[in-house]
Amino acid sequence: MEDEQESIIEQEEYEDGDKPLSTRYRPPFRTARMQIQRSNVCSRAYFVVVMVFFHVYILNVIGLLLYVHYNNGPGELVSADGDTSAASVSQGGTPLPSPTPVSEELHVEDHSQSFSLPRIEGIRVGHVQQVSLVPDRMHEMKTISLKPLLFEIPGFLSEEECRVVVQLAQLKGLMESQTTTTSQGQEESNQPLLSLSTEEVFSLLDLNQDRLLQKQEIESHSRSRDGTWLNPDNLRQILTGLEACPTGMLTLEDFRRVYDISQHPGRQRRGKLRSRFKQRSKHTWLYQGQGSHHVLHTLRNRVTSLTRLPSTLVELSEPLQVIRYEHGDFSNAHHDSSPSHSETTCAHTRLAGNTSALTEVSCRYLTMLFYLSSVEEGGETTFPVADNRTYDEQALVQEGVDLIDTQETCGRGNLRIKPTAGTALLWYNHLSDGRGWMGELDEYSLHGDCPIRHGVKWVANNWVNVDPDSQRQARYQRLVAQRKQAKPGMEEHYQPLSHSNLHQDL
Repeated sequence: MEDEQESIIEQEEYEDGDKPLSTRYRPPFRTARMQIQRSNVCSRAYFVVVMVFFHVYILNVIGLLLYVHYNNGPGELVSADGDTSAASVSQGGTPLPSPTPVSEELHVEDHSQSFSLPRIEGIRVGHVQQVSLVPDRMHEMKTISLKPLLFEIPGFLSEEECRVVVQLAQLKGLMESQTTTTSQGQEESNQPLLSLSTEEVFSLLDLNQDRLLQKQEIESHSRSRDGTWLNPDNLRQILTGLEACPTGMLTLEDFRRVYDISQHPGRQRRGKLRSRFKQRSKHTWLYQGQGSHHVLHTLRNRVTSLTRLPSTLVELSEPLQVIRYEHGDFSNAHHDSSPSHSETTCAHTRLAGNTSALTEVSCRYLTMLFYLSSVEEGGETTFPVADNRTYDEQALVQEGVDLIDTQETCGRGNLRIKPTAGTALLWYNHLSDGRGWMGELDEYSLHGDCPIRHGVKWVANNWVNVDPDSQRQARYQRLVAQRKQAKPGMEEHYQPLSHSNLHQDL
């Protein structure tokens, strides 16, 4: 009945749509109140849902801020490679954990980059790259070998810069190379400044004069660099002979036999690359740090720019070596750097080196060679085995022909570069270890200097010293930084090699 009444009312409202609102039928007040209650319920539920999501969002933001705060607090400094490089003291006074503790005096920004060694890509032999070394000029860098990775940069130095470096070397004064040879065809002469007999060497090593040599007595003399009778190969031979003795000691007769073998390794290992460097030239060392001639300082900065290595590595490396080759002068094929052995340590990091190591060797990651003059005839830089498919020391001596002997076989080298004033060569003496650091010695970097036939050859060498142990290299740099802070007036801290006390800084 109520449904029929509502239908009649709706029909009347439709038919009388033009009537004023006061004459229309208004639904009962109860129905309107029920609609208002439903609307309130819907709005309240929506408000509750919005508030819940809002509170969850606020809690997430607060949690994220707390996480960032406690995981990246002021107590740690992270180096460029992502590892923690230094740790300071937190607000509570307790040192925050760090895998590599570092002194608070170290400036991390100065040394963190040293944990990565950029390396120029050779692409292929003959590939030319454009490099920017000086303002308003581009240099061409050409790949001339992949084994070793070797580049040639013409015009690296201007004619004026070459002249200044030569004049500075002449002003400094040149000295004869310590390793020279006798006349052609005679036995190699590479003896100490004082010629010592086997008995005299035995007596010098026998510290307690008990006529027996112990291991510690041999090791105590292993760091002497005044002669060549205790180089790494000699030491290995002597210690091998000592360990073979049941008593663990050497008598004079035992030492005479072992020492004779160590002085003539070719008798045991035919064709083995000789460790003794054979050379005839004159040379000197020029300081390149603060206070040096602006040409020398600029040259070092240019090396840093080309190699893209951290400036700290270049600055803490050896001074510039300048060499003069006259008529007949040469250098036999050799490696600029040394392979890594457990019984050796790098000479340049002696400050942080292993005190138990038997001897110190040169660790040179790369070589920059500068031609300061052109040569009319001869004097080429030769790489005897460059780009060979394989490297074999036995193959260096074939049918009586020794590729190491540049006096006789220089023309047979795989790669020969004629000196041209201003041209620079860059090659890597070591391979990469696959992790961005210095790896094994690149045996293909074997090189030498052909004899001068006509003219005079002036060259200079910049070596970048790197320790194969990256942690020891970093420790060395921290110690240098600490000493520099302790003595701010000191200009030069690098005193690593035997030549350090032989030259005076200009």
